[in-house]
Amino acid sequence: MNTEETRDPLLRLLNIESAYGPIKAVRGVSLQVEPGQIATVLGSNGAGKTTILKTISGIIDPRKGSIDFEGKSIVNQDPARSVREGLVHVPEGREVFPLLSVRDNLIMGSYTRKDKDGVARDMETVFQYFPILKERANQNAGLLSGGQQQMLAISRAIMSDPKLILLDEPSLGLSPKLTKEIFEIVVRINRERGTTILVVEQNANMALNAADYGYVIENGRIVMEDTCDRLREKEDIKEFYLGMKAEGVRADRRWKKRKTWR
Repeated sequence: MNTEETRDPLLRLLNIESAYGPIKAVRGVSLQVEPGQIATVLGSNGAGKTTILKTISGIIDPRKGSIDFEGKSIVNQDPARSVREGLVHVPEGREVFPLLSVRDNLIMGSYTRKDKDGVARDMETVFQYFPILKERANQNAGLLSGGQQQMLAISRAIMSDPKLILLDEPSLGLSPKLTKEIFEIVVRINRERGTTILVVEQNANMALNAADYGYVIENGRIVMEDTCDRLREKEDIKEFYLGMKAEGVRADRRWKKRKTWR
């Protein structure tokens, strides 16, 4: 008798197709994210990464395929219901509430919760992750720097006590130092809280070092998948995403131009 415990994926996409009008942005994408895992989708700008997350969270309805969260279909589900069920999307570009204070932004993240003690504990947790947010708790979010707004957007997601965070391009517009800090906290959130994370990124080096499993998307299709340890060793990944030629010499980082749609 096989006593080994098996777990169903927390999130599973099967043959998803999504489009903007007549333009297909995602073409038959299948992927899954295991509970407690950090998974990443890598690809150049316009490859379809953001569209995948928008389709999962319900901002875009897929034209074909299935999306299951905790074994239940969430296709065409109201995004607000998905948040209540534990699926939270941190969009590209941060999108904080600029005229609300940092503290009020965080409180907005907890609006679906009834456990006041838990909310208070999570508020202190995010202040430990990002001490600058505690220093600026009463400042309007619109006055924060880009990096601080990214910290706030991630922290607001934590305040909902999610099972799965969809994280869209957290390094966008940030310095290498801030990008490193953000990814270190993403890993801590996963390891310390057990929160499952699906992150889409252009910064392949950071994503592959933080994540457990990765997918590579080109022209709206998944063209490669493997553990991140193995992906880092693949020559195509080294050359086009890590900026190294096959023999290990630094390349000039010019990616192939592809006619793709976001």
